[in-house]
Amino acid sequence: MSSEPVGGDLDALALLHDPVRRNLYAVVASSGGDVGRGEAAEAAGVSRTLAGHHLDKLVEAGLLESGFRRPDKRGPGSGRPAKVYRRARGERSVSLPPRDYAALASVLADVVDRLGAEEQAETAARQAGARLGAGRGGEPVERVLRERGYEPYAEGGRLRLRNCPFHVLAREQPLLVCSMNLALCQGLLEGLGDDPGRAVLDPRPDECCVSLDVLEPEGPDADLP
Repeated sequence: MSSEPVGGDLDALALLHDPVRRNLYAVVASSGGDVGRGEAAEAAGVSRTLAGHHLDKLVEAGLLESGFRRPDKRGPGSGRPAKVYRRARGERSVSLPPRDYAALASVLADVVDRLGAEEQAETAARQAGARLGAGRGGEPVERVLRERGYEPYAEGGRLRLRNCPFHVLAREQPLLVCSMNLALCQGLLEGLGDDPGRAVLDPRPDECCVSLDVLEPEGPDADLP
């Protein structure tokens, strides 16, 4: 989590009030990698110059990071490296008045570890997930996961989760948090009336440790391309 005071986070997040900056941030954040000015401008429907101005403002605020991509062609006439942008690794949050739930969560995770209560923690997480899905039966799990901040996207027959909502705590207690996260996702699937077996541990660098099987389409159009 950001170590800056609330005012710093508030000023940074206030930049996203501008719809152009908000769209550009969403383009970069959803890419999962480096995005050039031209790519971002085209996706956001603005000029390259305007995109560059707003992207650099987001870098100054610490919401994005910038770097340079070498051209594919090397040698004379290859051109200069292109400036690219990616989502910043830092975390921003605003609570008025200030709250620190992450510190308490860290203490509780330490208590679970000391007591050897991992199994009970997983049970509690699965029940919490089922409560999240209760009353939303039939809704696609992608929608609920997106609302919870997981940033799901499909790749190679799997539904991957670009963001871990428990990232800070997962760095301190990776085994406990990942097992609870899996149980939470399985419980969510149960609450939605879906197959909990779709969710498995499938860690990737800089992403959530859980992924889900993508369901095959059903019905008369299932075989259509």
